Amino acid sequence: MTQIAPAFAQLPLLAMIRDGGWTMWLIAALSVAMLAVVLWKIWSLWRLGMWGGSHSRRALDLWSQGRRSEALAEVRGRPSARARVVQAAIGTTLDPSIDDKTAREETGRVARQTLYRAREGLRALELIATIAPLLGLLGTVLGMIAAFQVLQESGNRADPSALAGGIWTALLTTAAGMAVAIPAGIALSWFESLADRLQADLEDLATRVFVKSPAAPRRPRLFEAAE
Repeated sequence: MTQIAPAFAQLPLLAMIRDGGWTMWLIAALSVAMLAVVLWKIWSLWRLGMWGGSHSRRALDLWSQGRRSEALAEVRGRPSARARVVQAAIGTTLDPSIDDKTAREETGRVARQTLYRAREGLRALELIATIAPLLGLLGTVLGMIAAFQVLQESGNRADPSALAGGIWTALLTTAAGMAVAIPAGIALSWFESLADRLQADLEDLATRVFVKSPAAPRRPRLFEAAE
């Protein structure tokens, strides 16, 4: 066991983390957190039905043909985001006890709740993309300070190779911070584009239900853009 530990510590990745100091350990923790958030977000969007929508489209076709009960049955109990909003729009429209304003407000509430779930976790990715390069820069600055302190103490006996080695080690943290921030920024942009597309789809689906409802007046936007 005592022989395995030193060999394990000499692995390139672990050696770089060890040489980079405490900031490198923080960046490594951020990389693990980023991967966990991305995987969780993909799973969450899959459960939300981000890449689906066939049932809601069929429900709209039935709704436009006047087959209203069949349209409601098509999306009833479906867990996907689009089906839930279409169900809310159709259900409130068919309910004689609910007026036009209440139907619109209820559909907007369901849509806003769905959009919140679609955007959940994006702040964490944004924070990681912002902090990781700053931590890398901090580690580089601290490493450069330490390297030049050694140079000052050495005086005329300074070894250029030792100074270069210290600077090279200090620059590791900047590279690591950028290596974490770049994929975090890409993932954040992708998830935001998916959420924007979902918002446009939800608004379009609900509006099509209301426009084709009997004696439906022209309705304003159901919900504002989620922040």
